[in-house]
Amino acid sequence: MATSTRQFWSLVRESLRGSRPDLTQIPLGRAILLLAVPMVLEMGMESIFAVADIFWVSKLGPDATASVGLTESMMVIVYALAMGLSMGGAAVVARRIGQKDPDGAARATIQMIIIGVALSVVVGVLGATLAPHLLKMMGASPDTIAVGGSFTAIMLGGCVTVVLLFMMNAAFRGAGDAAISMRTLILANSINIVLGPFLIFGWGPFPRMGVAGAAVATTFGRGVGVLYQLYSLRAGRGHLVIRRDHLRLDPEILKTIARISSSGVVQSLIGTASWVGLVKILAGFGSAALAGYTITVRIVLFAILPCWGMSNAAATLVGQNLGAGQPDRAESAVWRAAWYNFVFLGAIGVLFL
Repeated sequence: MATSTRQFWSLVRESLRGSRPDLTQIPLGRAILLLAVPMVLEMGMESIFAVADIFWVSKLGPDATASVGLTESMMVIVYALAMGLSMGGAAVVARRIGQKDPDGAARATIQMIIIGVALSVVVGVLGATLAPHLLKMMGASPDTIAVGGSFTAIMLGGCVTVVLLFMMNAAFRGAGDAAISMRTLILANSINIVLGPFLIFGWGPFPRMGVAGAAVATTFGRGVGVLYQLYSLRAGRGHLVIRRDHLRLDPEILKTIARISSSGVVQSLIGTASWVGLVKILAGFGSAALAGYTITVRIVLFAILPCWGMSNAAATLVGQNLGAGQPDRAESAVWRAAWYNFVFLGAIGVLFL
């Protein structure tokens, strides 16, 4: 028992250091653990951010909290597009790594960045320009629009940081560099959590920006995270190393990513439609009801997000093992990760009783 515990903690430390074993050759349980630990922590950090952000904004009153909920209902469309596209991109990167083709993985990563920038420029310009109209369309009251219009404009206008964070972290995960993804979100969310209250309430030398301060802190933190990702790609901190000759459009890879991503995008948008519809309905009951729903959803996400880390680990192992010509091992990885998630979510369910 003591030996097994020591081996477990040794693997945890190895995963956090960002070791780079061949995930298609080492024992499957070890491969899942090496990927899942940083991925679960990455999602855990994201869930802490979700709760911390709304904690400070809620002190500004129901209109401010409602504006965050309404903006999130629009941002989830951006999240859905980014998540769907990142599924395809991560699958291509993982396949190339499994095929022992790091140059192909690097080229695929550049295409993911190109897609991310193109998508976010369109959404960002339209979102920042039409923010008050979008809030009104979602059923926001005049008071909510007055309080939260700037929050919506900043969040939608700065969505390039969200999309690139999603896309590049997916590439790192697909390559098996889960520790880099984890460090990126820890850095981005730590900056947001620390900076948020200073900008919201005007502590120290900072101006009092109200709910807009939360948007500035979030966008700035994610922007720093994106810069760290780009540095990691250029410096070769993991399996992915970007060189100058990779910096070009590759129509074939773009088509492959689009083809694989299409079902993921549709799947994500279907789930998003229910979120947007429910928020629009709740907006008719006033700011207080919408604020309560927003806070509750953040608490639920705090519990659920870590299980996505295990799912991401399974996706990476499937891609790499298919690339290595090992479909049976890829299928085993899915079943093993699904069992681990079942146990985790069962424990969470018991805690919520």
